[in-house]
Amino acid sequence: MNIAPMIKPVRREYMAHKKTNLPTKTCPVCDKPFAWRKKWERVWDEVKYCSERCRRASKGKSS
Repeated sequence: MNIAPMIKPVRREYMAHKKTNLPTKTCPVCDKPFAWRKKWERVWDEVKYCSERCRRASKGKSS
């Protein structure tokens, strides 16, 4: 017996959360905007780079 037709497909629009009101910053290395993340909640003012890769790339640059 095939139960595939009995299983209702999951609708993605109900699972996704709209996060339109999060603060954003621009990464100085790649110049792309990035949004606030829960893990940055306490240190958002100190966050400068969008990723670990950009943070490492900034260390290699000599100003």
